[in-house]
Amino acid sequence: QVQVVESGGGLVQPGGSLRLSCKTSGITFSAYAINWYRQAPENQRELVASISSRSSTNYADSVKGRFTISRDNARNTVYLQMISLKPEDTAVYYCNAKSPFVARNDYWGQGTQVTVSS
Repeated sequence: QVQVVESGGGLVQPGGSLRLSCKTSGITFSAYAINWYRQAPENQRELVASISSRSSTNYADSVKGRFTISRDNARNTVYLQMISLKPEDTAVYYCNAKSPFVARNDYWGQGTQVTVSS
């Protein structure tokens, strides 16, 4: 059974930092691309950051220079380090594990809430 579990969300003041974690099980983690999405109320889900199986990374323009995605294949975990947080970063953050070889192997976590507010 595949599991994707996010953690690390919470309430933080503007300018603060958080580190989100995404731990998976039941997949060959090292072969998967991992994506972080977020969705704010009344907004569409948007791709925030992604990391390939070879650890190449991509970021949305809105988070470049503030967010860093990394992976630890030994721990089957991806991290999203977020600094200089802004109120507009407030959203539910979702982790997505996607196989580059099998389209149906596309798994989502339940999300973790990030709230940036004073």
